This record gives sequence, structure tokens and C-alpha cells, in this order.
Amino acid sequence: MSTAVSSSTMDREGGHTGFVFKNPLTGLRWKRLEEPLGFIKLLEWLFAVFAFGTCGSFVGETAAVVMCKVSETQTDTDLISVPFGYPFRLYRQRYEMPVCGDTESRILHLSGDFSAPAEFFVTLSVFAFLYSMFALVIYLVFHERYTQIRRVPIVDFCVTGVFTFLWLVAASAWGKGLMDVKLATHPSSILSSMPVCQLENAECSAGVTPYYGLANISVLFGFLNFFIWAANAWFVFKETAWSKQATTKEDSAERGEAEDLQ
Repeated sequence: MSTAVSSSTMDREGGHTGFVFKNPLTGLRWKRLEEPLGFIKLLEWLFAVFAFGTCGSFVGETAAVVMCKVSETQTDTDLISVPFGYPFRLYRQRYEMPVCGDTESRILHLSGDFSAPAEFFVTLSVFAFLYSMFALVIYLVFHERYTQIRRVPIVDFCVTGVFTFLWLVAASAWGKGLMDVKLATHPSSILSSMPVCQLENAECSAGVTPYYGLANISVLFGFLNFFIWAANAWFVFKETAWSKQATTKEDSAERGEAEDLQ
């Protein structure tokens, strides 16, 4: 009896409190991922990561070879290599034109600035990643409130519609920008910008052609994100009051026609 009294006294005084750690992940209802809306939100989150990862981490290199005939028996060979990458401000990439004959060494730059479509694409990917993660957590934890509060699906639908439109714009703009980057970084562009290649005793040829596999995949992920967000907009719309009101009106009309026929 004394032991029970002492233990209860210690609990009231705060000596031994029954503190239980609650894992925040236990509130997530993972089975919601098996539903179309939950699964698509997960795809949005993953493909947003793939989009800004493939575009933001791209690094390429273009090169040209200049062979200068110094004498009948001597030929100098210079390899000009120019690295470039995201955010594709090519005018900052410099390279040195070699000396040949009477020409002097000169510092040249690649031409073009394609940072606007690239940065817009990556920025949209980051915001899409953050919002899809937020929306997915809300959907998994507060699914009842998501369906009961009328404003939540409507807000989700409006934001999803905006992201769908922006993905189409970003993917199209970055696709066009990538085409311009390919033209500006082709070895032939370097050869045409060097006066030394116009000399009779110089022979210029293309060196390394940049490999754009990762950049091409980023454009593909951009359009895939557009289709995924468009599909998500449809499923979110089905959760809004607008869709439910339309369904109720259709059911009422069908019931009225059935009663008239009877």
C-alpha cells in the first residue's frame, strides 16, 4: 500500500512522468498512395527532383583543333577546349585563340546567354517539388479535412492548374533554349569566330562535340511533368465542390427523366 501511495505521489509531483515519444510518421496513412490522387502527387514530387537534377547538374565541353604550318617540316597543333554548363551564360566562357604566323593571341568568348529559360525551368522544378511535398503530406495526414473543407480542394486545383500551365511554358522555353545552346556550342561556331582559321597556313577542324544526353532528358522530364500535373488537376477537380455539384445535377436530371417515363 505504501509503495502504491509513494509512486502515485511521485507521479503527481513530477518525479516519474509517463512520457511517450510519438513518431510523427505514424500519422501518415500510406495506403492513400495507392489511390490515384495520392500516387500522382508522389510522381509529381519525384519527377520534379529529376527535372531540376538533370538540368541543374549539366556540364558539357566543346573543342576545336588548330594546326598551324610553321615551316615545311614543322606544324604546331593546338587543342582549344571550352567547358560550359548550367546556367548557360555562354558569353562568360572564354578561350584563347592560338598564335599562327602574323596573328596574335586573342581571348575570345562563346556567344549567347541562355540562362533565362534554364533558370526558369530549374526554379519551377524547385517550387513544384516543395508544393507537391506539402500537398502530399496534407493529403496523407489530413485526408478527412481535405475532403470535408470545401476550400482545400479548390485551392489545390487552382495551384495545380497554374503549375500545369507553367510546366508547359517552361518545358517549351527550355527546349528552344537547348537548341540554341547546341548551335552556340558546336565546334563549328568556335571555328567561325577565330580569324586564325581564315589563314592559308592554318587548318582548323572540329574537336570534341558536346554530349547533350542529360540536357535532352531534362526537357523530356519537363513535358512529363506537364502531363502528370494535368492528370493531377483532373483528379483534384473531382474532389472539388464544383464537380460534386455537377454530378448532383446530373443525377437529379436522370431521376427526373426516369420519373417522367414511369
